[in-house]
Amino acid sequence: MLRKALLVLTMIVIVGLANPSTAQTAEYPSLWDKLAELKSHEFVDLTHTFHPQIPHWPGFDPETRTTTYYYDEMIGTKGSGFWAQRYNIPGQWGTHVDPPAHFVRGKRFQDEIPVTEMVLPLVVIDVSDKVSHNPDYQITLEDVQAWEQKYGLVPEGAFVAMRTDWSKAWPSMTKMRNADANGIAHYPGWSAEVLKYLYEERYITASGHEPTDTDPGIATSQGDYSLENYILSQDKYQIELLTNLNQVPEYGAIAIVTFPKPLKGSGFPARVFAIIP
Repeated sequence: MLRKALLVLTMIVIVGLANPSTAQTAEYPSLWDKLAELKSHEFVDLTHTFHPQIPHWPGFDPETRTTTYYYDEMIGTKGSGFWAQRYNIPGQWGTHVDPPAHFVRGKRFQDEIPVTEMVLPLVVIDVSDKVSHNPDYQITLEDVQAWEQKYGLVPEGAFVAMRTDWSKAWPSMTKMRNADANGIAHYPGWSAEVLKYLYEERYITASGHEPTDTDPGIATSQGDYSLENYILSQDKYQIELLTNLNQVPEYGAIAIVTFPKPLKGSGFPARVFAIIP
């Protein structure tokens, strides 16, 4: 019996040595096939390119950038030089992340958001037609319920993006703000009923939108940012100034939401993209 067991063990070792990849695969299962399958799908970049003249919150100074080193102008270097720039930007610049601490003391900073909250089911709620008729439109619970009637409940842990097609006004600050003769901005926003439903009943992880703010322009023109304050008070993050949501289906895509990790960061440009089913 012992000789038989030793013979079986010897055969296993021989097979493993002859085909080490088989033995390793059994011990360390690979995700590479799943990655190859994902890469066969279309990727859509949901991020604006930023530069000094982009639309931004009126209270911020525009971006400045300077060249600190430039290729062959470097002195005392061996081989070729390099190009390096210094950027001076507000954290909330271009497509960007707002971590909870941006508005609420004691909530998470940017570096405290784990990477597990950066790969999410993407839900796109399209209210672009309504916004085209009313730039002050605020998404309603009926809009969300219409989505759920078609696709089922908004999944827990989702990234919910409100599509308004407002990003088509980019890169014009005037068009993005859409102010009237009295200086009141007119651009769409979220609503309290929808945000409370999504965060407190559907337990989503994050949300995003195309305008510069969570709150509609008629509110922010009066200094009212209560809807953004609500999201961040839930210890959740949001992404502002998304683009290309018109190229993403309402259901079934994956959102990859990435941003740098500054210690106690209060906001930073983000890189967001979708993988299309």
